[in-house]
Amino acid sequence: MTQSLQSGQAVDQEQPRQTADGRRILVVEDDQDICRLLELHLRDNAYQVDVVTNGVDGLNRASNHAYQLIVLDLMLPGLDGLELCRKLRSQSIMIPILMLTARSSELDRVLGLELGADDYLTKPFSIFELQARVKAILRRSELVTPSATNALDERIEIQSLVIDATRRSVTIDAQAVELTAREFDLLLHFARHPGRVFSRGQLLDQVWGYSHTGYEHTVNSHINRLRKKIEEVSGQAQYIETVWGVGYRFREV
Repeated sequence: MTQSLQSGQAVDQEQPRQTADGRRILVVEDDQDICRLLELHLRDNAYQVDVVTNGVDGLNRASNHAYQLIVLDLMLPGLDGLELCRKLRSQSIMIPILMLTARSSELDRVLGLELGADDYLTKPFSIFELQARVKAILRRSELVTPSATNALDERIEIQSLVIDATRRSVTIDAQAVELTAREFDLLLHFARHPGRVFSRGQLLDQVWGYSHTGYEHTVNSHINRLRKKIEEVSGQAQYIETVWGVGYRFREV
């Protein structure tokens, strides 16, 4: 981390405080210093912040309260971050998740994304990057709230593939394709621009909401999972094509 606070301070467990915009973030992290740092800087950005220090309490909070984002550590006592993420998604709780991990293995990060996390940061990370990620995730999620623009009241049909932007649902031959929030955003973005080639950097900027060198492999992981899910239902060739040396495109029918 580029900034830290004194250790040994108790984590604030008070009831949620109201803020101007009402956006609530749940931090699930067992490191006291990081908890305080996250809470301080997120509240400086006018977010309402709750903090818990173990996975069991995190699951209970997320299951019983309305949050716009969960900042979730991978290594937690009682119930680790991967299992917490899996349980939330199995309950159809689709709150966006920003995963924090100190592990260097890409396999752990990919597994978190497979289980439904929307994004991740590897420790140590800068507060400025954290804030940028949080803002980007919240911007994306706010685009699909009931108060969003009429542009989202759309239905895209490409042969047997149907994408309903309002309901955030995808079907192929009337069979549901279960996607994470980020996978849906990615598919919708491609389907809105058939035939157009996007580089990984462009997809990070336009779908994730930020550009950061070194995170292009996150795009690869999401596209691979998206392709696999579509193919499992359709049994057909991929809708998303690789343009070698350039990026990806949604194939024109």
